[in-house]
Amino acid sequence: MSEDATPRMHATTILMVRKGGRVVIGGDGQVSLGQTVVKGNARKVRRLAKGGVIGGFAGSTADAFTLFERLEAKLEQYPGQLTRACVELTKDWRTDRYLRRLEAMMLVADKEVGLLLSGAGDVLEPENGIMAIGSGGNYALAAARALADSDMDAEAIVRRSLAIAAEICVYTNANIVIETLDET
Repeated sequence: MSEDATPRMHATTILMVRKGGRVVIGGDGQVSLGQTVVKGNARKVRRLAKGGVIGGFAGSTADAFTLFERLEAKLEQYPGQLTRACVELTKDWRTDRYLRRLEAMMLVADKEVGLLLSGAGDVLEPENGIMAIGSGGNYALAAARALADSDMDAEAIVRRSLAIAAEICVYTNANIVIETLDET
């Protein structure tokens, strides 16, 4: 089997919503290899920086763990400065021969800012407090935007939007993990 024909791990669905003094990141638990679900309860959302930062990843699991470790180191180097830590991480990600081969994307947030990070050098902040990544990201993003003006709080929006994505995207399941931070 040629390298191009090797089955690839498919991403996931990670969604971030900031609303009502709270930021929430949620993700599903499915890991797919080609057309096969190899795990249904992966934990792709976690706390970093002694609980002061939450993050989720889409892409290769080993690559994401490497990036989380590197981000933790940057957060120790630049405590309380999530944006600076993320910019420094993405600089390394783009220029380091080992890191630039990593295939993953991340959403990270603290009480003040939420960011999307990619190996292309992106450090993006959402305009409306909502951002998503992964195979089902566009479905979850559309649902969250539609629900943003409702009476639902941030966590309820994330839960419902991820459930909608799981109904549509074959690479997303309904085994949802949520992490929240209060802005105060």
